[in-house]
Amino acid sequence: MSHRFDADPRAADSAAVKRRQQGVWASGDFSVVASRIVFQAEHLCETADVQAGWRVLDVATGSGNAAIAAARRGCEAVGVDFVPALLERGRIRAAAEHLDVKFLEGDAEDLPFPDASFDAVLSIYGVMFAPDHHRAAAESARVCRPGGRIALASWTPDGFIGDTFRIFSHHLPAAPALQPPILWGDEGHLDSLFGHVAASITSQRRTAVFRFRTVEENLDFFRTYYGPTLRAFESLDPSGRESLRDDLLALARRYDRNGGGESVAITGDYLETVIVRA
Repeated sequence: MSHRFDADPRAADSAAVKRRQQGVWASGDFSVVASRIVFQAEHLCETADVQAGWRVLDVATGSGNAAIAAARRGCEAVGVDFVPALLERGRIRAAAEHLDVKFLEGDAEDLPFPDASFDAVLSIYGVMFAPDHHRAAAESARVCRPGGRIALASWTPDGFIGDTFRIFSHHLPAAPALQPPILWGDEGHLDSLFGHVAASITSQRRTAVFRFRTVEENLDFFRTYYGPTLRAFESLDPSGRESLRDDLLALARRYDRNGGGESVAITGDYLETVIVRA
């Protein structure tokens, strides 16, 4: 005898959110942006002290920054993401450096790997954008072996990127009620996600620097290549775009540590975290 069950509307909503997110990250060309944040991936691998011979997973790898950084250190590296075009960019990058990295299509909230199958799980400004924070954290913990490391770089709520997303929220229609991605840059939030599976959690606030000739060049760069910024402008009428542009330029000037010199150095704070799996 068969039984019919109605679909869970929350699952349908989650699937719709992920489709929208996938479209956002597939727009522009995030691999160009990723080339500006390679240093943080290299630094995270050193902070996590990844060892040659380890099996390492990079969750929401994009074009492969953390996976490639791990492969450079003699690790068996795997990168997973839900944007096929970015995975292909990662394959091209790895091939150019003669590195053996596997790039697989997959969901940060449903990782296609057995339990405890990696010595380290990394994510550079990636897993923080998963809609369900607890599920994404649980998946990263599940595939990490006991004693292994989960290492994260997450933009902070009170930094340049956090303020950028706040500006978006002021100009754009209300989005679905999701937890803000930048909560991953808060130590208390990470403790709520990982505390029950962690032997230890160690975090350090660090600063990324975006260097351009002018704040206008910075904005045009992100408007061209960074999906969230590109889509924000696309969703507005001409007057709305002008207002958003003015606010983002003012924000960049505020975070420019050069103070309006010959070029700009825009500081973006992030939280670098290493979790030892219990």
